[in-house]
Amino acid sequence: MLKNTFILLLIAFFSLSLTTTTFAFEQDSLTSTEGLQFESSPDTTPAVEAVPDDLAFSDAPDTTLSQDSSKLDKAATNIPAGNSETGKKSLWSIFIAGLIGGFAALLMPCIFPMLPLTVSYFTKQSGTRASGISKALLYGLFIIVIYVALGMIITIAFGSDALNALSTNGIFNFLFFLLLVVFAASFFGAFEITLPSSFVNKMDAKSDKGGLIGLFFMAFSLSLVSFSCTGPIIGTLLVEAASKGERLGPAVGMLGFSIALAIPFGLFAMFPSMLKSLPKSGGWLNSVKVVLGFLELALALKFLSNVDLAYHWNWLDREVFLSLWIAIFGLMGLYLIGKIKFSHDSELKFLSVPRTILAIVVFSFVIYMVPGLWGAPLKSISAFLPPSATQDFDLSAGVVGTPAHSDGKVKKYAEIFHERGTPKGFDPYYDYDQALETAKELNKPVLIDFTGWNCVNCREMEANVWTDPGVAKLLKEEFVMAELFVDDKTELPANEQFVSKYSGKKIKTIGNKNSDFQASTFNSNSQPLYVIVDASGKVLVPQSGANRNIEQYKAFLQSGIDAFKAKK
Repeated sequence: MLKNTFILLLIAFFSLSLTTTTFAFEQDSLTSTEGLQFESSPDTTPAVEAVPDDLAFSDAPDTTLSQDSSKLDKAATNIPAGNSETGKKSLWSIFIAGLIGGFAALLMPCIFPMLPLTVSYFTKQSGTRASGISKALLYGLFIIVIYVALGMIITIAFGSDALNALSTNGIFNFLFFLLLVVFAASFFGAFEITLPSSFVNKMDAKSDKGGLIGLFFMAFSLSLVSFSCTGPIIGTLLVEAASKGERLGPAVGMLGFSIALAIPFGLFAMFPSMLKSLPKSGGWLNSVKVVLGFLELALALKFLSNVDLAYHWNWLDREVFLSLWIAIFGLMGLYLIGKIKFSHDSELKFLSVPRTILAIVVFSFVIYMVPGLWGAPLKSISAFLPPSATQDFDLSAGVVGTPAHSDGKVKKYAEIFHERGTPKGFDPYYDYDQALETAKELNKPVLIDFTGWNCVNCREMEANVWTDPGVAKLLKEEFVMAELFVDDKTELPANEQFVSKYSGKKIKTIGNKNSDFQASTFNSNSQPLYVIVDASGKVLVPQSGANRNIEQYKAFLQSGIDAFKAKK
């Protein structure tokens, strides 16, 4: 029964791997530009209280329309977005990711067989049951201390600004991609990631000492010996933690990871009879590693996609990305049912119930993705896919409909963004000034959409909210839309480059220009950010971040329309 529970945890880990950038997930980071840096976060829009050395941009969270209405008459520069929940939500997502990663690490061949041996050592070597329990609890506490210290060392060594730079820089995103591929190869059995044996042996020798020092080095030895199995999980977790841009992210991630590792030692020491219910070690432990290897590969593609989109490499269009995911998860399904074997696998004589259930989940996911090759929205994973506009062959293109108004103007930057960045059926402007000019001509308000190539929540809003007929009707008929990408790398003409009065940085790219405009004018640095202004640029209603509640988002749009009409 316990074995079944452990294996079913893989399903949770699989789900979390797809949602952590938002891991609520991609886990998606915006790439940095010279002088300006961007980060991906699923949390609330943080206020910019002072001019930072580098601007940082992240995914905006769900928001509601409950902001103070007294702000309606203030200038745009006086409409900040609160940041009270920013750190909390992001750190909680990192902590949960670490917790699930720790439970997955328990199933690794380097750790699982150690559980009964270590707990038996405490219970047998201690004079009393209370002494055995206290030693096991201290052992678990030292595990937590060691891993949290690792997270703190990384934060202190690099600092939050450097972590932001690493997570959002194009080069490092590509290196993260390669790193996860290496981790996957390790899980597949190509090689083992190990620490120097001399160092491990020295630490293990010190564990023979008695008292607290001995317990500490026992815990340290476990961390070192199990590194070949836990290293890839820890590495992936730290990369994800860095992508959130939180100063305490690595430490919080390691806290969750270590708590998950420490719990069983204390639990089994208190209830030794539960050790009998543990499944025997065997080939199923290696199967856990291989399944995690497939998940590492799938996650690696997201980092490659981040770079591909921002730099216009056009390698991973939506259908190419989906094809690779279909292949990866298809191979995982075949592995689970025993049709594929790796070098360290033992013979699979029959399918267990948990393995069968997991295979069904994986194959169902593969089947679900297949229609996406022809343009199906795939709303449940849309946040992690490249924009739908990158889809070359889309049978659903006509579902949203054509734009309600098209004045025949040549839209500035349309050749860069329209075909690959804009959801099909919409016809926004990509230059703010041009959008204002059109708004004056048409006598309509402007909806400014601050977005990004690698913005997870932007993709989710476009796929799940903008596709609603009521929302689409309002957007296309009642507004002039301005879609401003904050992470684009296209250089501005020399005569349009300038030094920002806000940050003092040289504005060289379209992304620089839009991000500086967002931060300096609307006191916000998260995407998506939706701002409704009139033709003179005055904010009509409080701005909104991602709001997946369709009715609330429609109410936000309608409030802007009503405020605009009230001014006439």
